[in-house]
Amino acid sequence: MLAVVAVLAALAAAVVAAVRLRARRGIATAMQRATYDVLHTAALAADPLRAGLSPGTAAKAARHLRTLVGAAGLTIADGQRCLAFDGRGSHHSDQFTAAAARALDSHRSIVLTASDLPCDQVDCIVRGAVVAPLSGQVTAVLVAVADDHPAPGLVQATLETARWAGSQLALAELDSSRERLARAEVRALRAQISPHFIYNALTAIASFVRTDPERARELILEFAEFTRYSFRAHGDFTTLAEELRSIDRYLTIERARFGDRLQVRLQIAPEVLPVGLPFLCLQPLVENAVRHGLSRKPGVGMVSIEARDAGAECHITVEDDGVGMDPAVFAAGMPETDDGQHVGLANVDERLRSVFGDGFGLVVETAPGAGTKVSMRVPKFHPGVRA
Repeated sequence: MLAVVAVLAALAAAVVAAVRLRARRGIATAMQRATYDVLHTAALAADPLRAGLSPGTAAKAARHLRTLVGAAGLTIADGQRCLAFDGRGSHHSDQFTAAAARALDSHRSIVLTASDLPCDQVDCIVRGAVVAPLSGQVTAVLVAVADDHPAPGLVQATLETARWAGSQLALAELDSSRERLARAEVRALRAQISPHFIYNALTAIASFVRTDPERARELILEFAEFTRYSFRAHGDFTTLAEELRSIDRYLTIERARFGDRLQVRLQIAPEVLPVGLPFLCLQPLVENAVRHGLSRKPGVGMVSIEARDAGAECHITVEDDGVGMDPAVFAAGMPETDDGQHVGLANVDERLRSVFGDGFGLVVETAPGAGTKVSMRVPKFHPGVRA
């Protein structure tokens, strides 16, 4: 029995020693813990701020901003009202709103003392406040409530937090601007490619009206579905499968124009069909391939479309065996040529970089007489991409 007790005691001592050793390795210094706490709180406040300033987002951010400042209370005001309040002192909202209006008009921070904040509540703890305009914002301020005369530390913390919060709102506005730009670029892309294709499609359909009415009818239906997809009013993103269906309709109409001169080769991995990508990012590549593969090349032209599974990414290439061009033209930024070609490529390149990052733009390989190959990489999963 004593032997068993001795063994258990030894095991307990070993466990305690292991825990202490692990603790010594895992416990951060006080400075590291403080740094972590600040960064973690800032991240919690950043999420709602990056959605833009509204009563809802202000309410979600106010508690974390008050923690960063270390104030008894904190409000975010816009000069007309307090959008959100956290902590103590909310009964001074009207005074804080008036002070916010003065700070916004002067573009300067204001320190309020007890004499600036008269109150008839016996138990009121408010003895001052720091009013700081959010950096880069002309419509909102941060008001930190003090339960004593505002100390220099509170003033500096409020000013720095207001500057940081303003930068988060600026990033939110940048994100919103990029989204609006992406939508505008899609509209511009439709305007650039549609007239050219519509004219040729209608001409091709007209040529079959008398000689082959049934085929003309089928082409009209394909054309209707293609235009319905291209001019849809909702969604900035689509799936690879939907984009390929639209491209198939486009190629059906182009084959009616060119006959056997247009050859198409498809190699599509089934597992990448659900991948989300920016709306109308393949159509311009295929249209350019058809135009380069046929318009200035005698005889048969081949257009190849390939989509491969590459782990976390989908790799897509569109290639033609047309006349090609000088690579320096693309290196200079894919400018528009006299016949309007390559406008779509520049548009697609900008939108891919805007959505996925600068590492996901188009890669163009071309040379005079050697055709053109355009490649893109698309992440299979990316935040914000919802097809």
